Amino acid sequence: MDRSYYSDKYFVRAASILKSDGHDPAVLMQIFCRTPGVLCGIAESVSLLEGLVGDLEVAALADGDAIEAWETVMTISGSYAKFAYLETLILGVLARGTRVATQTKAIVGAANGKPVLFFGGRHDHYLTQEADGFAAIVGGASGVATDAQGHRSGQSGVGTVPHSLIAAYRGNTVMASKKFVEHIDTDVPFTALVDFDNDCVATSLDVARELGGRLHGVRLDTSGSLVDISLQGCDEAENGVNPTLVNKVRQALDEAGFQHVQIVVSGGLTETKVAMFEAEHAPVDAYGVGSAIVRNSGEFDFTADIVRVDGEDVSKVGRRHQPNARLRPI
Repeated sequence: MDRSYYSDKYFVRAASILKSDGHDPAVLMQIFCRTPGVLCGIAESVSLLEGLVGDLEVAALADGDAIEAWETVMTISGSYAKFAYLETLILGVLARGTRVATQTKAIVGAANGKPVLFFGGRHDHYLTQEADGFAAIVGGASGVATDAQGHRSGQSGVGTVPHSLIAAYRGNTVMASKKFVEHIDTDVPFTALVDFDNDCVATSLDVARELGGRLHGVRLDTSGSLVDISLQGCDEAENGVNPTLVNKVRQALDEAGFQHVQIVVSGGLTETKVAMFEAEHAPVDAYGVGSAIVRNSGEFDFTADIVRVDGEDVSKVGRRHQPNARLRPI
């Protein structure tokens, strides 16, 4: 693959000018992020330099390292003409990876140690899945929804029955659940999606009575535009998935003898919403989060600067050489 295809044109032309002019300065380039976060994208950035590492000296922090604003996270030393066209790609890889890892870690922290599952595939282009899934796991996610998201970490996607399969069985959640158990390996824990009829309590009980010990959990994914049947008529009925609904499902399962069934919540979850569930001690066992992890709720822009040329300090004003003792040779 010609990686210059993805590069800002002025980097491609800069390399071409240097080569045409026979000018081959040895430079030191340093890369930093403008905000603190959880660094991710180093391994992929190094892979972009593969084949050039023998001619270049690379030092960097590691994926998962906590970084401060303006801290140098990576340096590349050597012939600038050989790697100029990779600057766009490296900065983009670091920006996206760090954003996803940082936002995942924030939600994992809000979850107080409960598993956070990354459901971000449907919120962006499918070609981002491998990088996003890896970054989410670096940030502390316990699982991912697609095999592509888990590829770099050696994981498989998790998931059981979507609304569409329930619809295919004419809206019968119990039947769709039975078919999962019938046709999917028994070593896959089954979590039933129980909001198709907007009656999470009744549907949870129906599935639990049918599957018994084969049912691992139920997932509440009620639309934010709906009030679950069990809450309708209450003085302060809340839309979507909320602590009151979770408590009702937990109570109903426990009273019916299904204490082993876990509760997963999903649907528009953010760090603030997860923290709210935890503050109210809602009996949630795991959280499924998608858009809040991949969307750009923070600025994680990376910048690269040449700060030395042929051994002499040369840099744009305000971008002086900032060595970092934490960097490790690659």
